[in-house]
Order: sequence, then structure tokens, then C-alpha cells
Amino acid sequence: MENTKINDKTAYLYSDGRYTKFKYGDCILTIIAAYSLERYIKVLKWDAGYMEVLTKYSHNSEPEEEYIDLVPTLKNLCIEPDTFIKDIDRVEVRYE
Repeated sequence: MENTKINDKTAYLYSDGRYTKFKYGDCILTIIAAYSLERYIKVLKWDAGYMEVLTKYSHNSEPEEEYIDLVPTLKNLCIEPDTFIKDIDRVEVRYE
């Protein structure tokens, strides 16, 4: 994963084994993913913590649309969602 510039307003989504990773700046959120997740393909929509993503699962030969809401995860981690996501303009799928 490339280092993100301080002024960069892009966050990155990727999978790592059984985990979903969301990277913004120096922060990486790690979330347990579905057992059959193979990889994220593309972020279709980013809306203030809510994502629609194209995902590949092992149980389906075709990609599937999935929805991820970061707000509950941020709250559980005692991170103020509005503060964390306010500067993110877009999210891209990026693997090393």
C-alpha cells in the first residue's frame, strides 16, 4: 500500500484474509469480513461513511454488490464519525 499524502482526500478499501481494511491517512480500520470474501473490486458509491461496493465472493462466480456502513464501526471504536469522514472525498479499492 502506498503512503497517502497528508492532503490526500482519498481513502482506500481492501481485503486481507478474513478482514476488510479501510485506510485513510495513517489510520487503518480492520473489520471482520464474510468467510467467503475473496476481494473488493470497485467502490460504486461513497456517501459520508456509507459505501456501495462491488465484491467477489467464493460462493458466487459473479461479482456482487455489497453495502458497508462505517458509522457504527467508528462509534464502537469511540471515533467521532463526522470528524473522521468529513474530509474524505472518495474511496478506491487498492491492493499492494
